Amino acid sequence: MFSSGYFIIIIGFMVLSGTVGFILKRKFNKFSEEPSAAGLTGREIAEKMLSDYGIHDVKVTCVPGQLTDHYNPIAKTVNLSESVYHESNAAAAAVAAHECGHAAQHANAYRWLKFRSAMVPVQTVSGMLLNIIMFGSIFIGAIFYEIFPYQNVLLILTISYGAMALFSLVTLPVEFDASKRALVWIQNSGTATHGEYQKAKSALNWAATTYVVAALGAITTMLFFLLQFLGADE
Repeated sequence: MFSSGYFIIIIGFMVLSGTVGFILKRKFNKFSEEPSAAGLTGREIAEKMLSDYGIHDVKVTCVPGQLTDHYNPIAKTVNLSESVYHESNAAAAAVAAHECGHAAQHANAYRWLKFRSAMVPVQTVSGMLLNIIMFGSIFIGAIFYEIFPYQNVLLILTISYGAMALFSLVTLPVEFDASKRALVWIQNSGTATHGEYQKAKSALNWAATTYVVAALGAITTMLFFLLQFLGADE
């Protein structure tokens, strides 16, 4: 079931994802060492951007960890990691503005964000099915495939990875749009110099690349199992 081809795909995209993540982290660390001319912390950047967008029901909070920043549409909170929340630099401004971009999407009922939110339960179920099949293949082996026919398992794998691929694809316009909103605001708000704007743009572009790699990995894996399923059907 999980042949050498599958593991080559997984390992290949793990290496690619790790490389992109390393470059992203290095850029954020580099840009974090250069203080912002405006002197605004990530928290202040977020609060100002939300205010400029007329969003007054979203709270800016601090969460532990590094690159753990995210927007919670249920709690309506922009959650910034400790370094982003407290520090004043191009990296912090980029991340804070990006997460506020998601808040703006939510406030404007951005269709791709609504679509991605609707797909979260499907993504969760797909992940559970993949874990069950992986566990059964490793720890039960042939008995697992006596209970569940091989072709049926291939179909479940194809559908599950297909759902994950679709989720990854839908995530792309959500993330790119949030970065676009962030960069437009940074450029027009006067909170960053031209040099700081370029650094923020570079950081957000590399952050977006991580989602592109994830989408390519999900699509490739789905196609791998689809071809196996079609071959098993012959």
